[in-house]
Amino acid sequence: RTFFNTSCCCCESGGQFSSINAQVGSGSGTAYTVQGQGHITGVRVWHSGNLIQGFQLRFGDIWSDRAGLATGLIETFELWDDEVIVQVSGTWSHYINWIQFVTNRGRSLIAGLPSGQTFNMYPQHPKAELCTISGRYHGAITGFAAQWNVISDSNDNAGK
Repeated sequence: RTFFNTSCCCCESGGQFSSINAQVGSGSGTAYTVQGQGHITGVRVWHSGNLIQGFQLRFGDIWSDRAGLATGLIETFELWDDEVIVQVSGTWSHYINWIQFVTNRGRSLIAGLPSGQTFNMYPQHPKAELCTISGRYHGAITGFAAQWNVISDSNDNAGK
């Protein structure tokens, strides 16, 4: 297996540190972007065998539009209060075969079956969290990229 660290850049956006990971996968098909307002509070992944079929993220109480297809098994992961996604790992060949979303509390959602080349995505800033996923799909997910940002919250306290 070949390991890719796909972190590529870090920039300041609106006073917050943001980083974007390069897309993995073949990248064929229709483009998707899943983003919302505030912190991610839930993740859904549809998968069948070693194919990741689709994604959906929840921001607050609102589920985003789905990226990809709602085919196969569905894994739903709800984040706890003060829990954020700090790493996304997986494998890919032409399609994304296996994916793992990891939180700052050590919990994770895992979907698919590992095969192909590995990838590991994480933020450049130590207080950043996953805020956007993007890529492409053609039948199943053929491309995946992650964007990270420091998301301010009116309830955050300075000593946290």
